[in-house]
Amino acid sequence: MNVPKHPTVRLMTWNIHGAVGRNPRFDLARVVHLIKRHEPDIVALQEVDSRRPREAGTENPFDVLQKALGEHGVGAKSVTTADGDYGQTLISRWPMNNTDICDISYRAREPRRAIHTEIATPFGPLRVVTAHFGLSIRERHSQAKTVLSLIGKADMTTVVLGDFNDWLWAGSVRNRLARILPGHTPHRTFPSACPLFHLDTIYCRPGPALVRSHTDHSARSLSDHLPVIADICMKAAREREKAVERAA
Repeated sequence: MNVPKHPTVRLMTWNIHGAVGRNPRFDLARVVHLIKRHEPDIVALQEVDSRRPREAGTENPFDVLQKALGEHGVGAKSVTTADGDYGQTLISRWPMNNTDICDISYRAREPRRAIHTEIATPFGPLRVVTAHFGLSIRERHSQAKTVLSLIGKADMTTVVLGDFNDWLWAGSVRNRLARILPGHTPHRTFPSACPLFHLDTIYCRPGPALVRSHTDHSARSLSDHLPVIADICMKAAREREKAVERAA
């Protein structure tokens, strides 16, 4: 395999709100088009919903997104009914190893899942965890603790991304995650029409690996969340890891 000169991996996270925009109408094709425009290597999508009304004979949104966006992926369906499934998906252009879907549900609240995997990028392995946290403070703190237990030791570049529902600074899980994953995106993403809250975030370890990030305000017509896109420099991450090893 020919390794590109610039070892950068692009990740994207987006709560697509069931592909129902402010119209409101189901429009998965426009969601796919927007995602492709950013050319992510790895994309995490929340609120994928096959229970939404759609034209007869059309494919399940989980299958449509997988076919359109990458060769490898896994769907985590937290709710399954007679009408269909609801949950999240993680899609990658590169193989995914040691993949696991973890139940991070809290007591009797809405079922929640986290996806944990190691992606074989051309620049080395990348540990990725994606999750959609709950709405209560105690729930989010419990879920943050579980997610941090999944990432393990600092033996490879690690990214945690998703919708963390972190509404307010008081009781925020942001500090807990950032202590372990010091690189993080700063964008306000909700509500998409006039973003006030940092609900959707990409965290990484080591911090210097996060070299740039942005959002896309044109997504406001497609979902109540804006997407977050970030570039992770695997070379910077490896150099930082080697420096830590030399200092130890």
